[in-house]
Amino acid sequence: MFQGKCVRTVRLEDGLWELSFDREASAINKLDRLALEEVRQAAGSIAAEPGVRGLLITSAKSAFIVGADITEFLGMFSLPQPELEAIFAKANAATDALEDLPMPTVVAINGLALGGGLEVALSADYRVMSSTAQIGFPEVKLGIFPGFGGTVRLPRVTNPQIAIDWITGGAPVNADNALAAGAVDGVSAPDSLRETALELLKQAAAGEIDWRLHRARKLGPSALPPSDAQPLFAAAKAKLAKQAAKHQPAALMAVELMEKSIRLQRDEAVRLESAAFAKAAKTQAASSLVQIFLNDQLLKKKAKEHASNARAIRQAAVLGAGIMGGGIAYTSAVRGTPVLMKDIQRKQIELGLAEASKLLAKQVAGGRIKQERADAVLASITPQLDYSGFDQVDIVVEAVVENLKVKHQVLAETEKLVRDDAILASNTSSLRIDDLARPLARPQNFVGMHFFNPVPLMPLVEVIRGAKTDAVAVSTVVGLATAMGKTPIVVKDGPGFLVNRILTPYMLAFLQLIRDGADFVEVDQVMESFGWPMGPAYLNDVIGMDTGTHVFSIISAGFPERLRREDRDALHMMVEKQRYGQKSGVGFYKYETDASGKPRKSVAPDSHALLKSVQNSVQQFSAAQIIERMMIPMIAEAAWCMEESVVATANELDMALLLGLGLPQYLGGALKYADWLGLANVVKLSERYSALGKHYVVPKSLRDKASKGGSYYLP
Repeated sequence: MFQGKCVRTVRLEDGLWELSFDREASAINKLDRLALEEVRQAAGSIAAEPGVRGLLITSAKSAFIVGADITEFLGMFSLPQPELEAIFAKANAATDALEDLPMPTVVAINGLALGGGLEVALSADYRVMSSTAQIGFPEVKLGIFPGFGGTVRLPRVTNPQIAIDWITGGAPVNADNALAAGAVDGVSAPDSLRETALELLKQAAAGEIDWRLHRARKLGPSALPPSDAQPLFAAAKAKLAKQAAKHQPAALMAVELMEKSIRLQRDEAVRLESAAFAKAAKTQAASSLVQIFLNDQLLKKKAKEHASNARAIRQAAVLGAGIMGGGIAYTSAVRGTPVLMKDIQRKQIELGLAEASKLLAKQVAGGRIKQERADAVLASITPQLDYSGFDQVDIVVEAVVENLKVKHQVLAETEKLVRDDAILASNTSSLRIDDLARPLARPQNFVGMHFFNPVPLMPLVEVIRGAKTDAVAVSTVVGLATAMGKTPIVVKDGPGFLVNRILTPYMLAFLQLIRDGADFVEVDQVMESFGWPMGPAYLNDVIGMDTGTHVFSIISAGFPERLRREDRDALHMMVEKQRYGQKSGVGFYKYETDASGKPRKSVAPDSHALLKSVQNSVQQFSAAQIIERMMIPMIAEAAWCMEESVVATANELDMALLLGLGLPQYLGGALKYADWLGLANVVKLSERYSALGKHYVVPKSLRDKASKGGSYYLP
């Protein structure tokens, strides 16, 4: 009998044994280095035990094995590639040991079996799955692929096409689809899973089914003829090459690996997998995507901590309707919090209701909710032109025009009509919370709650803490944002708060490139190739040139020494010409509505000629120069935000940029990208471009880290 901290073996009856995953002091099983070593030892003890006729593999938790321990990854991935390859070769010895046991093995998959959990299951001869369980290989979402034999066994147990789809897609698979794919041998109701799996094991142990033949197909080359397999791999590689293979290469690497290994014996194929996995683990994407996963876990933990300090929100209100107010009201109502939606203009009320109705109609058309539910959600949004019912609300979200005087009037008026403990939150994108709080009698109850547009789609909410804001008010707004399905990040008050502040020097860098003669189309192409969803010219068109220049001017004025705008730049010129972007039909680009009603972009024929009025030269820039000139100011401003404690951690700062700006995921955020470049190299680039302005100058804190060989994420 073997008894470890993660695995134990138990004698059953008639020569049958059970290996159970049951991690001490944990609600879940995970496949870390300790668990893998115990699997190897347990398999050895079973193999040495006389008279064993069959092995049942189970979990004592509600899930089977949820996957590898991702907290181990960053430390491992920082090791030299040969060391990492050796670690995974040793890890594969555990799954190989299970597969090589001299008796039939059956796994009972009672819940989630993801990543390494599925790889353990595939090492057994047979798999029986609960009808409520799910299996899958999500590793590609972390910039890697299965590394415990998954790329070797899945194509042989199912077929290459299914292996390609599952491994490159990363989606979980339910029991019916798993059975249809041949990944499992049976599906059972949860309460009879153990009996079903044990009965299958008894049949194999008695020789009623040929388990040796069943096993043999995993140990040798695939039986699929090369003429059938080759087109599958060729098509998959061609498809992936057109996608994000440059920045997130794991999926393409996995397909190339399976193509090579499918004709090999298991042991040689597993060695290839360990080598390829080590290579994938050293990519920028793997480092960043694993860090993003860990950052997300930190944010969820912080949200839970705020929940214990937050007041309950039973009734909300939104001041200001229109598209933004309607989006906020919809997002609150669809998540179960009824909302009053007030505006002074009936036209804006109607626009807000139309926005909520349109969003609900999309949900119904997509089959995500039923019409009855949509009707109930819309009914929970109360449109009104007065303040009736505001004495009963727990929170008011102000979303009126971005004008300090107007907001002062509305907020002061509202404060007199709500309960003393009600929270007032402003959806301002650029005005300081302390400035907005000046006319309020209870500034401790006033918080910033900055949504990003479009509200229903953008996951980030900046929760802005003013100098007098109470901790309970902050926690309550964090709780509401979480209840709305958003990711809240708490930031300190200041011009532009966090995301827009860091975006501002990025945009200043773009305007300087235009000034120096760069072609805006080329800049967009370079930055989109770099991984941004849209280049800076296109982004300005989408934001709206008038909106963008207003916000950037406010933020620049807040940091006149470092983020000063020129008196006249490309955005100023566009606003003068009333070229506001998509909203006016022309900006940097020209927009025409296609058959589906969406704006279609093309280069406006007169844009280049108009831009000559704000250019002082005509220069050619390499892609590397464009990237450096665009990204170094963003890194510098992120570092300044950390130095000034605008946000608590690098993890939160980078997640805010990823969620609020669409920063390329393979970068991991501005500070993670700085770590990847090396802080010493960032300092050199800062000095190279410092003549362009102080927005290229990094703070002392970054220089100190660089001089000590430090980083933002590792000690």
